[in-house]
Amino acid sequence: MKYVIGNLKMNILSPSDRERYFKMLKSELIGKKFKNLKVILCPSPVHLESFANNLAGKNVHIGAQDVFWEKSGSYTSEVSAWMVKNLQAEYTIIGHSERRKYFGETSAMDNLKIKAALKAGLVVIYCIGELREQRDNDLEADILSIQLEEGLKNIPAGKLEKIIIAYEPVWAVGTDVIPKSNEVMEAKIIIKKILTGMYGQKNGLKTAILYGGSVKHKNAEQLCIEPGMDGVLVGRESLNPHEFIKIAQIIDQ
Repeated sequence: MKYVIGNLKMNILSPSDRERYFKMLKSELIGKKFKNLKVILCPSPVHLESFANNLAGKNVHIGAQDVFWEKSGSYTSEVSAWMVKNLQAEYTIIGHSERRKYFGETSAMDNLKIKAALKAGLVVIYCIGELREQRDNDLEADILSIQLEEGLKNIPAGKLEKIIIAYEPVWAVGTDVIPKSNEVMEAKIIIKKILTGMYGQKNGLKTAILYGGSVKHKNAEQLCIEPGMDGVLVGRESLNPHEFIKIAQIIDQ
């Protein structure tokens, strides 16, 4: 199974913007049938219910951009995994580089979120990746290892089927810097090696690994197909339904 996941981030500012997005997306989906691909959209939490209701039956799955680790309580502004699950979301992104950069999120915090998401019945899209200076100093394997070991601490092997790993080199997110296909493949091999060390070969090798970072239809083959990734996590291009579905078609074929 391949995945094309759209992270809409803090966009779509009004109900009218949302309706325009639905209209464009539904138009792009007409006549499209994906053979071995799941298309997932992760809007802001204020739009979750509307996305789930309006895209029902359109072969589009819904996910959240983040969740908190407590089920409920006095945690002003936070959104729990149970809340998004009850709004028909099936997935959640956890550990996105923007959460780490702007909000000081750590892999230890992500571990709590992952456990909560799994308990609530969500599939986790766990983001990991290195900074430019870390790659320049050949530390990417160390960074990925720390993020995986801390983020997946005490997560049993039986839960791996509910976890998708998204490799997003921070130096490529939101930029036009595009890694070479061999760089992406090297990261995939490193991640598989780490997971195999943590969970054994049988479990470590079956985990889906996606690429995230400035994905467009023009580079989808280079960033996904050539390095043998299991799909892509798309940022700004997911705001353009024509571009987003075009990426999905390329990955599916």
